[in-house]
Amino acid sequence: MSAPTNYLPPSSSLPPVRSLRSASEQTIATALYNLQAVYCPLRLPTTIFKEKDIGTVQADSGYASEDDDEIISPAPQQHQRRFSITDREDALTAIRADAYEKDFTIRWLTSLISRAYEIPFDSEEAREKAVDDAAFILSSFSDSPTNDEDEALTRDFSFPTSSGEAIGVQINDAPLTGADHTDVGLQSWGASIVFSELMCKEPARFGLDQLAQGASIIELGAGTGLISLTLGKLLPTLELDARITATDYHLAVLENMKANINTNLGGCDATIEAELLDWASPPPALAGSAGMLFAADVVYAPEHAAWLRDCAAHLLAPNGVFWLIVTVRSHGKFEGIPATAETAFTNYESTRRADGKVLKILNKEMLEKKKGVGRGDEHGYMLFQIGWSAA
Repeated sequence: MSAPTNYLPPSSSLPPVRSLRSASEQTIATALYNLQAVYCPLRLPTTIFKEKDIGTVQADSGYASEDDDEIISPAPQQHQRRFSITDREDALTAIRADAYEKDFTIRWLTSLISRAYEIPFDSEEAREKAVDDAAFILSSFSDSPTNDEDEALTRDFSFPTSSGEAIGVQINDAPLTGADHTDVGLQSWGASIVFSELMCKEPARFGLDQLAQGASIIELGAGTGLISLTLGKLLPTLELDARITATDYHLAVLENMKANINTNLGGCDATIEAELLDWASPPPALAGSAGMLFAADVVYAPEHAAWLRDCAAHLLAPNGVFWLIVTVRSHGKFEGIPATAETAFTNYESTRRADGKVLKILNKEMLEKKKGVGRGDEHGYMLFQIGWSAA
């Protein structure tokens, strides 16, 4: 099947982000096919369409923010025009060299991935394929030798504290690698943002004001490191010193996390380290070492919840507390995830200690989704307080 010959720049041809939830599977597939034909023609979608079905999608190019109510202005006029170059390769070269078009495409693909579970695909297989194709196109930008560092998104967070000060954290949200679309830790998700803000507003609610000096804090599945970095800047304002370890399993995520730590550590008294951690085999040396554990939006399957439970049981000190925040999604294949987390910590026999205590949920609370924060399919967040208790 040949690539389309009617080339338009992505800003003029991609379906607007605000319409993705109602876009047909065919519309999404065609858009992804056209993008791959432009940016990575050696790897085209495996789904075969009739030649007449492949073409440039004519659509309004308005780009919606996370809020969906705030629409960023359409592309300038020079980016709205139809390319009149007759030679196909010249047309492709012109589009590929256009930094605006590349940036627009990256934002559109990232939005598509974040909204994939709201789009009415005919099957989960089609949905997963669309996510894989979108991630692959993103990877073509991050892997390109001409790629600029500014293709990643720098986000500045400011969380107010009870004292009136603000905790500022700068995070680099890197493009997804495409090699493994489970490396979602390259980007900051709603749960970590909501939880970081809540910790700053009410540190006593989480027992942060009662931490022993030099206490060990471990974040599981830390991703960009937002929660660990927020803690690293918050604790000194409480005149507390702690050793914070931000952990993750994906090497690309760890490298991005280390970069974020280096960006934010200036003037910070807390020690923050980024370490590789496999939940299935946590190091024996860390047994019972953590006075406090944190994890945000890290459970996407029942087995994840079981691994997380057993890892937490290995790491958590006898008097420690584990704060777990799980995203509640209203539909899609992750709809019942909070229940899997709750089930894992109810089936606690595998965590029973010699003194008879088990790791169990001590309290749970529903947190509301904040406007403009998180994905469109996020309904809210379930906060679990977990600790050692008699069965």
